[in-house]
Amino acid sequence: MSQMKIAVAGASGRMGRMLIEAIHNADDATLAGALDVPQAPGLGTDAALFLGRPAGVLIESELEKGLADAAFLIDFTRPEGTLRHAAYCAEHGIRMIIGTTGFDEAGKAAIAAAAQKTAIVFAPNMSVGVNVTMKLLEMAAKSFSEGYDIEIIEAHHRHKVDAPSGTALKMGEVIAGALGRDLNDVAVYAREGVTGERDPSSIGFATIRGGDIVGDHTVLFAGIGERVEITHKSSSRVTYAHGSLRAARFLAGKTSGLYDMRDVLGLG
Repeated sequence: MSQMKIAVAGASGRMGRMLIEAIHNADDATLAGALDVPQAPGLGTDAALFLGRPAGVLIESELEKGLADAAFLIDFTRPEGTLRHAAYCAEHGIRMIIGTTGFDEAGKAAIAAAAQKTAIVFAPNMSVGVNVTMKLLEMAAKSFSEGYDIEIIEAHHRHKVDAPSGTALKMGEVIAGALGRDLNDVAVYAREGVTGERDPSSIGFATIRGGDIVGDHTVLFAGIGERVEITHKSSSRVTYAHGSLRAARFLAGKTSGLYDMRDVLGLG
């Protein structure tokens, strides 16, 4: 069986370690590189030391060293780091799986440009369940296009730095697209004081941050006399790791192009 040679960005972090463990447990993948910022406490140590099964791969801060043997890079870091990685991967033909969130439009455009030179799966959430939920939301929005108010509620751990979550925003985009709207025109991210009556065309967002919540997302379709709630709850980051490996398998054999998890799962 051909082995996918995968590097992990943010290798010292919680998500990075989850990815490394998933790669170790996969029959068709091997850890080929590990990256982290220069101040990371694990820099220079074996990336899989925490598993008690050293991989012979050191955590590096220099892209040339960390990606020297890699054919894929999985990146769940920060926008500025991911964009630097994307530029390097584009020049060296390294396929990318990007789960980083918080990009502005310029950042998204830079990823699209990189995808002209290498194959990239870019999705705000790599969970198979979340992406199936997206498809359900698209179907529901078309049926609840009139007479129903739409609100998106998301909850994450205290360390998450962006809000609303990338997944919540993607849910909003999917719903707005199904309704023929532009999310930028209808999104409401904050309510305070006398706000007036709710605009029926709006899509509201509410954000919760606390504790060690991995990720909860609920979309509420509230009508007169009934409401429908579609919810996805993550209890472990392992679902993101498994989805990332599925995305890597999808990219095998592809040399360029920008894809998302709908493409990976055949939900288009």
